Amino acid sequence: MAKISLKRQSPHVDMTPMVDLFSLLLTFFMLTSSFRPQEAAVIDTPSAISEKQAPDKNLITVAITKDSKVFIDMSNSGTTFDDKGKEIADTSSRYRYELLKQIGEQEQITFTEEELILFETGSSFGMPFNMLKKWLNTTDSKKRTEFMVGIPLDTADNQLGLWVRLARVLNPTAEVAIRGDAEADYKTVKRVMDIMQENKVQKFNLVTNLQKEELEDEESAK
Repeated sequence: MAKISLKRQSPHVDMTPMVDLFSLLLTFFMLTSSFRPQEAAVIDTPSAISEKQAPDKNLITVAITKDSKVFIDMSNSGTTFDDKGKEIADTSSRYRYELLKQIGEQEQITFTEEELILFETGSSFGMPFNMLKKWLNTTDSKKRTEFMVGIPLDTADNQLGLWVRLARVLNPTAEVAIRGDAEADYKTVKRVMDIMQENKVQKFNLVTNLQKEELEDEESAK
């Protein structure tokens, strides 16, 4: 008796729902993601075996290049206060904005609303006060880089100290990190640490590259 052979059918998977889901996720990430501007300088930090990580929020970072230029950055979040000492509820996008306003008041520099917003959404920076407006209003990336000459920090013109002091007044809970190049001049690093202590920052993080310490097991060590 002849066997009845059933026709084999290939399984069919409808990919339409998956494509729709992928499109929705892609649209969501495109709308909610923000790209951080390029850093002011390349820092090749020294290696260490410590695995402690600096916070990615509520942080003031002072960077030191190998040619002793000093830059500063601060995460645009944290607890800030108004002129009466009252905590401001929503500070997620006002921290840097308010900081530049106070720098302007201290140095008698008038910043426009557009300049304040540009600074608010920016990244690390490093130049004297009198170059801030030109830097903010320059759209050419090459010319903007030319303004990055470093923040003055000598005793006669300690502008870094004012940045740190006002940033800490606005956000006293912010942590401070020093990110120095492996070839940075020791005197510059020491000067930055002294400025931190002068502004009552007694505790700060030193940013390094993670280097795993290779441990031999007991048997191979014998």
